[in-house]
Amino acid sequence: MKQLITIMFIGLISLTGYAQDKMAKIEFKETTIDYGTIEKGADGLRVFEFTNTGDAPLIISNVKSTCGCTVPKKPEDPIMPGETGEIEVKYDTKRVMPIRKTITVLSNAETPTVALKIKGNVIDPAKTSVLEKKNKSLMEKN
Repeated sequence: MKQLITIMFIGLISLTGYAQDKMAKIEFKETTIDYGTIEKGADGLRVFEFTNTGDAPLIISNVKSTCGCTVPKKPEDPIMPGETGEIEVKYDTKRVMPIRKTITVLSNAETPTVALKIKGNVIDPAKTSVLEKKNKSLMEKN
């Protein structure tokens, strides 16, 4: 009886060790997206592409942003080994200001937390032209 329990215990430990060897891995094509200089009201949607380079299904449990002006969208289904996925990020371009935001991705991957960044500058063309005229007139006076 003791031998049977010992064999079952060793078998259980072996299976547990085997299951732990399989791990999802997330690799992003890029971790920073530069919007560049865009106009107020422009399309603020960008996509971070990634691949599961591990040998277990990748499950993205949460994607959150540092503020309400940036809305990320995660894949709902698991990403199988070798497959690719996308995290969509929509920035509210009605806000005229520099863009510096972080999107945090939480998953079951070997690296469970990944920080993605967006950057750029949203300008208002109507106000930019007024500033350019003002600067031009100041330069002409000098």
